[in-house]
Amino acid sequence: MELGRAVEGWGVLERAVDLARRGEPFVLATVVWREGPSSGQHGSRAIYTAADEIHGWIGGACSEPVFKREAVKTLQAGTPRLLALGARDRFGELPKGTMSVEMSCQSEGALQIYLEPVMSMPHLVIVGDSPMSQTLAEQAGQLDWNVELVHGPNFGEGLLSSHSIVVIATQGHGDEDILTSALKAGPAYVGVVASAKRGEAIRSFLATQSIEATQLEALRIPAGLDLGSTTHKEMAVAILAELVQRRARGDFTGAVELTAPSVETAIDPICGMTVDAVDTSNPLEVGDETYYFCCPGCRVAFESQQGA
Repeated sequence: MELGRAVEGWGVLERAVDLARRGEPFVLATVVWREGPSSGQHGSRAIYTAADEIHGWIGGACSEPVFKREAVKTLQAGTPRLLALGARDRFGELPKGTMSVEMSCQSEGALQIYLEPVMSMPHLVIVGDSPMSQTLAEQAGQLDWNVELVHGPNFGEGLLSSHSIVVIATQGHGDEDILTSALKAGPAYVGVVASAKRGEAIRSFLATQSIEATQLEALRIPAGLDLGSTTHKEMAVAILAELVQRRARGDFTGAVELTAPSVETAIDPICGMTVDAVDTSNPLEVGDETYYFCCPGCRVAFESQQGA
C-alpha cells in the first residue's frame, strides 16, 4: 500500500478532482467529529483508492487500519457511511446507520469519519471525425465525462475497458472491423450511428465473426434516443441523452475492481478492537493459536494475564 502523506488539506481535494477526471474510483474521508486526544483533527481528509493507496491523513496507527477496511467496504457498496471509531461509551446516541467500530487506543481518542465513495466518470470513446462526433465530444466534456475522440484507423481494443462507452460514427468506413475489435473488450455500451437497415447488415456480418448473441442484442444501431428527423448536432444530443438516461438507471455502474489484497482480521483479546491478522499487528503465539493486538501495550497486558 502506498501512503501519500505529503498530500494534506486542500491538496487532498485537488488529488480527488484529478482522480475523478482520470476515471479512478476512490473514497473521500473527512473527520466530522473528534474527541481528544487524537491525531485526527476536525476537517482532516484522506483518500483511499481502488489501487490500495492512501493520500492524506485522518488519524494514527489505530484508526488507519480501520479506515482502510471500512473504505474498501464503502467502495464496494458504492454508498456513503458514517464511521465512529472509539470506545462505545464516548459517543452517546449515534445517528441511524452509523457504523460503530470499537477502538481502544492508548490515546483514548475518538473520531467520527464521513466516508464518501466517488465513482468514476463515464469513459466515452467516440470513433470518427464527423461534425456529429465533434459535437458529442464537446457536450460530454461539458458533463466532465472522460472523453476520447479517435480517428477510425487509430482505434484499437486496448483503448477500452469493461466500463467504457463506445460510439462509432465513422459513416460506414470500416464499421465492421471497428465493431469486431471493440466487442472483444466487452465494453458497457456499443452504439453505431447508422440507419436501422444498415444495422441489420452489420449484425448479419458480426454473426459470422463468433460474436456472442448477448452482445449482438445489446448493440445499439442506431445509437441514441429516437427524436425523429434530426440534424447532425441534434443527433449528438439524442445519443448523449440515451447515455445519460442509461447512466442514471445504473447501466454503467459495475463492480469496482480492487487491487487491495484481502486481509484476514482478528479481535484483540484485551481491548476488543478488530485488527488485521498481519505481522505488524503485534502477533503472539500461545500454544497452537496466534493472537493479534492493536498496540504493544495490549500485547504486554495479555502476556501478563497468561503468566498470572
